[in-house]
Amino acid sequence: MPWLLAGLLSLALGIVGIFLPLLPTTPFVLLAAACFARGSSRCEAWLLGHPRFGPMVRDWRNHHAIPWRAKQFAWVMMAIGSASAAWSLPRLKWLPALCCAAVAWWMWRQPTREVDGRLTASHPFEQE
Repeated sequence: MPWLLAGLLSLALGIVGIFLPLLPTTPFVLLAAACFARGSSRCEAWLLGHPRFGPMVRDWRNHHAIPWRAKQFAWVMMAIGSASAAWSLPRLKWLPALCCAAVAWWMWRQPTREVDGRLTASHPFEQE
């Protein structure tokens, strides 16, 4: 039951992240899939079959890589959200940027999957 609840919470945060630039969708959906794998095979099957989230989860499970375009989009949205939060939050303006920097660093360290299916190093600039 705790895995199911953790998966539902993660999925809810991922869905909210579609609309709020400070919450990245992909890590929360991947976390939800991991929780569902331990807590609810029915929810896991639903997530894997979902037209929007399913390909992301299946791709992660098959290749443990994030598409370069997804990384770029996430970084831009987190930068916009961090700048917006810094402007609108008087006391905690550094907190969203710190959280986004941690997620961006995690994403940077993950392998990148190119459009043609090739896997690259942790980021494209490490290529020869």
